[in-house]
Amino acid sequence: MNHQHAEFRNRLRQLDRKHAKAAHGFRARMRSDGLIVVEPLKVVRSGISGKVFILFVVVGLMFKAFLMAALGYASYDYRVAQLGEGSVIERGGAFLMQRDPVSYRIAEELRPLLR
Repeated sequence: MNHQHAEFRNRLRQLDRKHAKAAHGFRARMRSDGLIVVEPLKVVRSGISGKVFILFVVVGLMFKAFLMAALGYASYDYRVAQLGEGSVIERGGAFLMQRDPVSYRIAEELRPLLR
């Protein structure tokens, strides 16, 4: 009886897994022999993990800080202001490139190294 119970529990686990996969949607297709087969849809996940996103943000802040340190704050602010007068995409870029406390602090540390 114990063996039968283990098989039953295993079958229930398999059915639960199938049900969980089908919860995201499914499609039915007919095979060449006429049998209709129901398959769960594949879940599309983002290719960007949290680590990659954080790395992207850090690299962006470092890039801004380098530009601020290399160009000087007045020149950098002037160029960002000019960028803000352009098209919608340029205004979005100006919004992202505006001075922020983190990149300003990094630029302060980089300035002596660039001179």
